Amino acid sequence: MIGKLVLALVLAGGAAAAQGAPEGLAEAPGAVLRGLDKVAGMSQDITLATGQTAEFGHITVTLRECRYPAEDPSSNAYAYLIIADKGAEKPAFAGWMIASNPALSALDHQRYDVWVMRCKID
Repeated sequence: MIGKLVLALVLAGGAAAAQGAPEGLAEAPGAVLRGLDKVAGMSQDITLATGQTAEFGHITVTLRECRYPAEDPSSNAYAYLIIADKGAEKPAFAGWMIASNPALSALDHQRYDVWVMRCKID
């Protein structure tokens, strides 16, 4: 029940992102993501600090923020990502991804998959 409430608060997204983390969630200084090149069949971990952008193949991945349950940091991670094809005007994905349920809000790209592994906590 608490997990569903936290999920609803995180997915509220836009306004919550500007106001800080909802109650019960803590902000992390970064995140660990995993990228998969479906054509080459190769995966790679991508470690990003908040606000940082990394290139993965022909896409760029930007981490706006990562949040985790303050009482149980290892239980889940929620990351706000912006993913775009290099040179594209509009991102292929912009929103929250959830480590425990990557299919809930997933990147829809013909070649690449990206998902959240965990928040990077000091």
